[in-house]
Amino acid sequence: MEMYEKHMRCKQNDDVKLYKIGMFAGMNHVTIKTLRHYDEQGLLKPAYIDYENGYRYYSLSQMADVSQILALKDMGFSLDEIREIRCGKSDTSILLKKKHKILEELAQLTAKLAKVESYLQDENVDFTTPVIVKPLPEVICATMSAVLHSYDDLFHVMPRMGERMEEQGCVCVLPEYCFTQYLDDACQEDNIRVQVCESVTLMKGDTDELKFKLFEAEDNAACIYHKGSYATLSKTYQRLLSYIDDNGYEICGNIREVYIDGVWNKDDETEWLTELQAPIRMIKG
Repeated sequence: MEMYEKHMRCKQNDDVKLYKIGMFAGMNHVTIKTLRHYDEQGLLKPAYIDYENGYRYYSLSQMADVSQILALKDMGFSLDEIREIRCGKSDTSILLKKKHKILEELAQLTAKLAKVESYLQDENVDFTTPVIVKPLPEVICATMSAVLHSYDDLFHVMPRMGERMEEQGCVCVLPEYCFTQYLDDACQEDNIRVQVCESVTLMKGDTDELKFKLFEAEDNAACIYHKGSYATLSKTYQRLLSYIDDNGYEICGNIREVYIDGVWNKDDETEWLTELQAPIRMIKG
């Protein structure tokens, strides 16, 4: 009983009733640690400190201060922002700033929800190859254009391109970045116009077959990996295009078919790895 009375004991200071930190914390449903932290952060100083024993005391009027701090925290304000408000910074300007930040966070959450919804609608959802949006860096490429009678013709174009690059003294960038762009809007079964590209360190002089081009950086590209044979690439293309449509994007450049692992270094076609990269932008409402 004596210890309880000692803990609960109040103090009179110039006719203002003061309460020890433990009792004041209980009155406001916060912890003693929280009140000490507010003191250290300059948010809520005790009304009185007994420097002989270090006890902190608070007044009843400070309950309104605690209530304000808790209300602002509940709205998502940081302690630094709360300090600014309590130091006299315009409540309206800070609230408008917080509103803008919450709206941005809400937009991000809405975009994430749309991605989850698109996966839920996909009966064959596969989290091993998700679609991600990322920037594409600026690259210098040696390029060769060709018209294919079938997609297998790429296996003949690429070795010839490698020979022409060697003749021009090209040095490939490491890690290698080799991709094909399909130049027709619709899928073709014959007379397929392509441009094969290989990133290099320097521009060289153009030849009849080999041209050099600077590909500017892309702010956003929807990208997905495809593991396995090229014969099943169409399913991965479908997933990529569905993602773009479902999330309010439109394609704003040629899709790049990037070859990471393939017949040149993997005997087993199940180990072939390709990445599809589609430059995108938001559709303006």
